[in-house]
Formats: sequence, structure tokens, C-alpha cells
Amino acid sequence: MAEDVILGVDTHKDIHVAAVITTLGASLAHQEFPTTAVGYRQLISWAKSFGIVRRAGIECTGSYGVALTRALRREHIDVIEINQPDRATRRKRGKTDAIDADAAARAVLSGRATTIPKTADGPAADLRVLRLAKESAVKARTQAMNQLKAVLLAVEPDLRELLTGLTNPALVATCVALGEDRGEAVFTMRLLARRIQNLGQEIKELTRRMTAAVRSSRPQLLDLVGVGPDSAAVLLSAAGDNPDRLTDEASFAALCGVSPVEQSSGKTQRRRLNRGGHRQADAALYRIVQSRLRWDERTQAYLQRRTAEGMSRREIIRCLKRYVARELYRHIRPSASPVTPSAV
Repeated sequence: MAEDVILGVDTHKDIHVAAVITTLGASLAHQEFPTTAVGYRQLISWAKSFGIVRRAGIECTGSYGVALTRALRREHIDVIEINQPDRATRRKRGKTDAIDADAAARAVLSGRATTIPKTADGPAADLRVLRLAKESAVKARTQAMNQLKAVLLAVEPDLRELLTGLTNPALVATCVALGEDRGEAVFTMRLLARRIQNLGQEIKELTRRMTAAVRSSRPQLLDLVGVGPDSAAVLLSAAGDNPDRLTDEASFAALCGVSPVEQSSGKTQRRRLNRGGHRQADAALYRIVQSRLRWDERTQAYLQRRTAEGMSRREIIRCLKRYVARELYRHIRPSASPVTPSAV
């Protein structure tokens, strides 16, 4: 009767290095495979030749290992996300791809690695790529606008005086309408202005698609105070298309980096700021809190009350982010057991 074995994979762009160990920790073999559809099938068949593969530890399941993760799940193999080995382990054992693959398998065997990776085949994955394209377009538009204003400094004084002081939309529209016989500087300004307009249309279309995607997957999310399509897309992408992997609202807060971390020793009992987690999700929660501090009366009342108790504004914002994470979790994972609504 075939015995259970555990697969570990160190992922790269062009090749994956796989290792197989027994449930008693004995190393069986390791081998390289190309990152192609054929290579994934070969890797799985090779691993199954040593026994029954029920669990696999994969590095970089959200990037280099995403396609392999899908292939393993189609074979009903449980995939566990593996963090890179710590420096102390690498100093002792050295660093090779085979060693890293073996370490991934052993992390699954020991129970040190338990994180279920996000799936990448649903609305959350679509939102991630839409947001990626929008961020790129926004950055390019800002760069083009800065270049346009830099070129403006070099044109004739009469034209510069005409354009100086205009709002950005008016400046772009005026530059697009400039004649073609006024020199290379004016030609460049007109070209940059058209680029800015085209990027603006891209941004509007991407925003429309992001809003529609959020509405179709989590309709109530955009109805919450301070939650826009960009922040919603970040938080849904962080949770993934399988938010049930988050056991409770505390795990979602930890994912977003807004849960305090114990740092107590001896008689000293204290907590420190969590500097880990999904930094973009943390930034999204910060933007939501800032919006609520400006527009939401409950949040403003909370700020005044906590300020009177002696808390600094920074500390209050940290508390508010934790409360907002708790509220949003109920909408990101509607099947979760309800919790008492927060006061903010």
C-alpha cells in the first residue's frame, strides 16, 4: 500500500525545484521542472510516483507559484503557503534551491506552515489586476503632467503667461488645442496633453470596471462610510477569493497589519505596532479612517472622547483602523458569525 509523502517546491520564473519527503521526515528525492503546463504535469506525476501526495508546501503562491498552485488544487492536493526560511536556518544548512524545496516540505510536516494561500480565479483576482493597471495609469498621468509643466517653462513668455494659473484640466484642454506651427516645445506640450487625456479615459474605465466588480461580489461594501472602489478592491484582493481561510475578524486584522503585537517581558506588559501584514490593505484602512474623521459624526465623537481620555491622535487612528477592519470583515466574509457593531 502506498504511503503518504509531502511535496515541497521552491518556485522561480523559469523553473521550479521540487522535493519529496516521507511523513517521518526522510528525504526521498528532488528535481527541477520547467514552468509550463507540461512541466506542472510532470512535477505532479513525479511526486505521486513516491506515494500519495495530500499536502504540498509552495513558496510564492501569489506570484511565481500561482499556476502550480492551481494545478495542484485540481489534483485535490492541499497547498500550504511557505515563507522563505529564516536566516539562522540558512546559515546552518546553506542556500540552494533543493534545500529550500526540502525546507518547504518540512515546514508542512512540522506544522510550522499552516497558511492557506489565496485562490486566483475569481473577482478578487480580477480586482487585483484592474487595480494594478489603474495605479500604473495614475502614475503615468502624474508624470506626464509634471513633464508638461516643465516644458511650459521653456515656451515664449506670452504663451507661458496665457497658460500659467490655469487649472490642470483647463491647461490640458488648452494645450491640446494649440496650433502645430509654434515650435517643438508646443508640439511636445500638445503631445503630453493628449497623453494625459488618454490616460484619464483609461483611469475612468478602470474605475468603472472596479466599481462594477465590487458591486457584483460584495454589494454592501461600497455603501459603508469612507469605502470607495479603490479601497474596496485592495481589501478584497488581500482577502482573496477564498476569504473563508480567515478564521475570524482577528485574523483579517492581522492580515491587514492592524492587530497589536505582544511585546511583554518580566513585569513589563505592553504591545507594539504590527509592522507586518498587507501594507496596501493597511493603507486602505487608513484612508477609510481619514474619510470618517472628516465626514462621519460617530467617528468624530469617538475622536473627541478618546482625546479627552489622554490618547494621542496617532493612537486613536490605530484603534479606529482595528474597528474598521472588524466592520469590513463582516461584509468581506458574509458567512462569518456576526459580531457586535463597533461604535465607529
